Amino acid sequence: MILIALILLETAVAEDAKPPRPNILFAFADDWGRHASAYAALEGSGSMNDAISTPSFDRVAREGVLFRNAFVTAPSCTPCRSSLLSGQYFWRTGQGAILQGAEWDSKIPSYPLLLHKAGYHIGETYKVWTPGKPADAPYGAGRHAYESAGRKLNQFSQNVTRMVRQGKSMAEAKQLLFDEVMQNFNDFLEDRPESAPFCYWFGPTLVHRKWVKGSGKDLWGIDPNILKGKMPAFLPDVPEVRQDMADYFGEIQAFDTALGMLLKRLETMGELDNTLVVVSGDHGAPGFPNGKCSLYDFGTSVPLAVRWGGIKGGRVVEDFINLMDLAPTFLEAAGEKVPRVMTGRSFVGALKSGQSGWVDADRNWVVTGRERHVAMARKGRTPYPQRALRTSDFLYIVNFKPDRWPMGDPYHWNLEQRPTLKELTEQTFVTYADLDASPTKAWLFAREKDSKWKWHFDMAFGKRPFAELYDLREDPDQVTNLAESAKYASVRGSLHERLMGILRDTNDPRVTQSIPVFERPPFAGE
Repeated sequence: MILIALILLETAVAEDAKPPRPNILFAFADDWGRHASAYAALEGSGSMNDAISTPSFDRVAREGVLFRNAFVTAPSCTPCRSSLLSGQYFWRTGQGAILQGAEWDSKIPSYPLLLHKAGYHIGETYKVWTPGKPADAPYGAGRHAYESAGRKLNQFSQNVTRMVRQGKSMAEAKQLLFDEVMQNFNDFLEDRPESAPFCYWFGPTLVHRKWVKGSGKDLWGIDPNILKGKMPAFLPDVPEVRQDMADYFGEIQAFDTALGMLLKRLETMGELDNTLVVVSGDHGAPGFPNGKCSLYDFGTSVPLAVRWGGIKGGRVVEDFINLMDLAPTFLEAAGEKVPRVMTGRSFVGALKSGQSGWVDADRNWVVTGRERHVAMARKGRTPYPQRALRTSDFLYIVNFKPDRWPMGDPYHWNLEQRPTLKELTEQTFVTYADLDASPTKAWLFAREKDSKWKWHFDMAFGKRPFAELYDLREDPDQVTNLAESAKYASVRGSLHERLMGILRDTNDPRVTQSIPVFERPPFAGE
């Protein structure tokens, strides 16, 4: 009896000694590319990030880890989120691999439901994974949504501007929207079972278009002129495009302000240090060339900062992270088994290492890809299939169907007349529908025949060859294709073989099927 009592006592002591399972706060902004003031500090003067201020993101980075090389698997919201939830490449998620017409395969494990099964209180506000049938959705779709205070934050500049016109001060109008954020979060916390850890997804869509023109300066004091001389080579450095970018940055700053309020709430509760805080975005900027829906860095590179009490802060890590790595990371941090089907790799080791720079020498590449974004972008609902291998020195892209238009067909096939500039600013589907409507899109379209800007127009909308190769050491903006250069022939061959091997090993239908599933209904076809 004494022996049994001692064993029970030792077991109880061991259980008490275990650290509590961490809460998880995942703040994930629609269409937020790698733009934050924490990166400006690393890039030196002359960066676009000089124009943006993100103190909350910077705090997470300063008190935790800032990742310099974080990428999405696909620069389109649904496949990116399907990949993130499942911890797998998007081409392994069935109809989750496409935006319109997507449905979730309930046989695919998703990390929130695995955590829920393990005793976590899970919830989300705004957007997680919205297409498909609610019963099949892996997370959200009303089942764990906390939005009783509303969803007005999603149209931040529109709602602030409207309230100011109705007589409220700018500060009052903003505060009403941030009060909505806090009420939704408080509802989630109040619904939490006693002593249960939580997993909360904060996913507003305000960084997604549309925004009020001039709101970056009017609401946040972002002077578009700060961007002069700092635009990447593929974007026209003109007032209209600089203002469009400043407005985009304004929405990011609104997201960052809301993030700061969530952090403060956790700090007040005394739970911040037992919360794994992860902040990121689902792909690059919408309505700008080479951003959303492209495999250049401007489309696939995203911010990533992680704070977790107990890990050494103030570190910058170079390891390449693919956002599908988040699912196994969350599961490992929670002490749960990672399903073998997940192709993502946990980076808990890098977080706990205390190291800066390169922590895991094997994390020196990512693979990204794309199939269908807007269903009606091309006749026959066909995708634009691409895969890319990104290393420290090179970006190699394969365009499997170079005869198709990357951003969609010129003009919608039901239109007989060229779209107006107003339509190009407001209606995505009138032409090149995989590039969101925007002032930048309209500005470029107005200069289609202007020899001074023809290169920019072709870079935005023109067809691409089968292979693209960019030497990032000489060409960080990725505008000079070296795929046909004899000097780079061996590099191209090596990267191609490596990319195809990864695709075969992960059972990508684009290379393992003679007629890929992505070329058949419901992925394609009338």
